[in-house]
Amino acid sequence: VQLQASGGGSVQAGETLTLSCAATGRTLSGYAVGWFRQVPGKSREFIAAINLSGTDTRYADFAKGRITISRDNNKNTVWLQMNNLEPEDTAIYYCAADQAFPLTVQYDYWGQGTQVTVSS
Repeated sequence: VQLQASGGGSVQAGETLTLSCAATGRTLSGYAVGWFRQVPGKSREFIAAINLSGTDTRYADFAKGRITISRDNNKNTVWLQMNNLEPEDTAIYYCAADQAFPLTVQYDYWGQGTQVTVSS
């Protein structure tokens, strides 16, 4: 499966962004999807994951209450809504897919990343 992440941009602190992860090549319904972020010089960081059917979601502690992952298998898309953005959220955001449901970087398929920049 090929993944395309989009929706990044430059925003002010406190604003909301919704990132999209669209799949091509195969239906996304056969995969769990995770979102990660990475800043230069640091490891890729887990944000959230959603299982195949969308009935189970998991979040990193920093994401709970502020970030929501969702999916629509009919649209072959997974979203990551991020509210009340902070400058510390500035990073490249990646989506990834796997037939398991990992909460680490152990995903088989990765998108190309989309830049999010939050200014104070």
